[in-house]
Amino acid sequence: MESLFTCPVCRSALHRSDTAYRCAQGHHFDLAAAGYTHLLPANKMHSRAPGDDRGMAAARNRFLSGGYYDALAERLASLCLAHAPERPVLVDSGCGEGYYTAKIAAALRSAGREPRVAGIDISKSCLRWAAKRDRSIEFAVASAYDLPFATHSADLLLNCFSPLALSEFRRVLKPGGVFLYVVPGARHLWEMKQVLYEKPYLNDEHPSPYEGFSYLDIVPVDGAAALPDAQVIHDLFEMTPYFWKTPSAGRERLEALDRLTVTFSFRIHIFRRD
Repeated sequence: MESLFTCPVCRSALHRSDTAYRCAQGHHFDLAAAGYTHLLPANKMHSRAPGDDRGMAAARNRFLSGGYYDALAERLASLCLAHAPERPVLVDSGCGEGYYTAKIAAALRSAGREPRVAGIDISKSCLRWAAKRDRSIEFAVASAYDLPFATHSADLLLNCFSPLALSEFRRVLKPGGVFLYVVPGARHLWEMKQVLYEKPYLNDEHPSPYEGFSYLDIVPVDGAAALPDAQVIHDLFEMTPYFWKTPSAGRERLEALDRLTVTFSFRIHIFRRD
């Protein structure tokens, strides 16, 4: 079948069989047993296994599958429905383990929109989980800064807590296409930050106009959740940037907790491609 992906070597269209992706120039990319392919050339990889490792991917999958971020997924799905044409192409750049990608695809299908959906991430560990969520979605190891999609091929582009590759987003989105960019609100995970740091700080929260895009809206998604045990608390911690930069004393304070209620605060910045 024809793929949404393009060849990372020659940029021509890829076609997918049961076992591989191939282009007309003969370039070949195996389809892993888990259901994703690898489109990140070796000379563009900064390590042997970039992105989230196996443990981090599993933690992300456990936490998101627990429904704690369902409110964000549901709002993203409703916004995509509001802006999608009848047969939309959706690209999720930095899709992680595919939670939002699958939720949005399911909502579009339920509304009769016949979507074509693809997600990319640099972590093959995450994509192993993503491909299990929805076999109809194409997933590939690739970089947001070199997206394996044709120019002006996407109606919708999602970026949720992932690298902001604006030049590639402008290239891939059709004129008039919609870009949804999810960032943390000011008090996102405030209670966790109070445990981790002696002097926690609020996240910056302000409009950020970008060349080539027109602002449509900033949609807030706010709430709170009671994390019932140490495993769930650690899974959330492992999903965040704090996992990499928290001093040992903060980690120890968090690890001593067996429950924690946290604020969730997201801002969805919505843009239209000029």
